[in-house]
Amino acid sequence: MAKRCDICGKEKVFGNRISFSHSRSNRSWAPNIRRVKAVVDGTPKRINVCTRCLRSGKVQRAI
Repeated sequence: MAKRCDICGKEKVFGNRISFSHSRSNRSWAPNIRRVKAVVDGTPKRINVCTRCLRSGKVQRAI
């Protein structure tokens, strides 16, 4: 799985999981990354893109 979005730079972030007894343990949030074929500088390339960038239209897909 890719680590980060090539468009916006979104990557995994870390925080704490807090239980009902308020004990804390580590957890992480990973972005929803997809490997898509997109047009970059006029040529089709495979890039790693988060689904938020795909939905917002920041990526011109190569079909």
